[in-house]
Amino acid sequence: MSRLLPIAFIVWVAFTVFTVVDVALIERTRIRGLPKPLWIVVIVLVPIVGGVLWLVVGRVRAGDAAGGVRRGPIAPDDDPEFLRRLNREKAMEDRIEQLEKELRDLDDDAPQP
Repeated sequence: MSRLLPIAFIVWVAFTVFTVVDVALIERTRIRGLPKPLWIVVIVLVPIVGGVLWLVVGRVRAGDAAGGVRRGPIAPDDDPEFLRRLNREKAMEDRIEQLEKELRDLDDDAPQP
């Protein structure tokens, strides 16, 4: 039993440090319930339970931000700016191909010395 106490203490300290750092570094928009400083106080004053509460209640996962609706595109095909850029690039390639064809036609029509 006495061997488990130091290990339990290290785990408790590591968990507390992890949750406090997580609260401190997370974006304000991803916090529910209490403001950051109050979450830190809860985590420090209520060992283990405060950290578990933070992870379960106070923290909003990245995919769950804005009520479960993802912000921004998930794949390039869903990104309107990406699709616009592809269309512009395709239009430029078509224009270059047309100009090259016109240049070849002009070279073919020119008299040979």
